[in-house]
Amino acid sequence: MRSRSFRRFMTFTFILLGIGVLSAHHSGTMFDPTKVKEISGTVKEFQWKNPHVWIQLYVQNGGRQEEWSIEGGSPNTLSRNGWRPSTFAPGASVSIKVNPMKDGSAGGQFIGAKFADGRTIGNWDRD
Repeated sequence: MRSRSFRRFMTFTFILLGIGVLSAHHSGTMFDPTKVKEISGTVKEFQWKNPHVWIQLYVQNGGRQEEWSIEGGSPNTLSRNGWRPSTFAPGASVSIKVNPMKDGSAGGQFIGAKFADGRTIGNWDRD
């Protein structure tokens, strides 16, 4: 009887711990979902890695260059939507819409992008 109660307790504990870890990993609380910011610049690097892709973008701001870090979805999900590791080539000019960081730092969550040739990817039409 005691063993069965202990197993139930441990199962319940592991479930609660797992929920906490998963919710912490998928938290987007650092981004402001009520704002959309459009930035334009030159791709420094496109990091195609789990759990999320990252776009490093050089952006001119008041005569000085800033490096923006833009978080995207998982490579698995994005590849099913036509993305490839070569989607954002280093040196390419691109405009990107993001939900900016709440603290005002140079970063955001990817919404959509428009390339110099007019192609769009993601949810570019969102304002």
